[in-house]
Amino acid sequence: QVQLVESGGGLVQAGDSLRLSCAASGRAFSMYPMGWFRQAPGKEREFVGAISGSGSNTLYADSVKGRFTISRDNAENTVYLQMNDLKPEDTAVYYCAAKSGSYYSRTHLPLEYRYWGQGTQVTVSS
Repeated sequence: QVQLVESGGGLVQAGDSLRLSCAASGRAFSMYPMGWFRQAPGKEREFVGAISGSGSNTLYADSVKGRFTISRDNAENTVYLQMNDLKPEDTAVYYCAAKSGSYYSRTHLPLEYRYWGQGTQVTVSS
């Protein structure tokens, strides 16, 4: 069992930066590839990016590539999402999730993730 708690969301202006954190409790955190997803009102949950258990591999959605960076600290059981040059279209509730199985298998699909946090709101004003 893994419990995830996101933090760091807030209201910012376009062009600003935010860093989201996702703290995990439970054992063997480093065994889990971790993903970040977001969901805007009236839209489906969208893949943002993912990181392998060791942290050596990352994958990003085209919409955030070059602006967002995922990292993790396995000693602290925490994964981060650094968001730079934020845009109004980045406004959403952001979720972290722990993936079942291989990092390389269907990494962008929410159904592949077994544990989810409660989400943190990010609002970007223009």
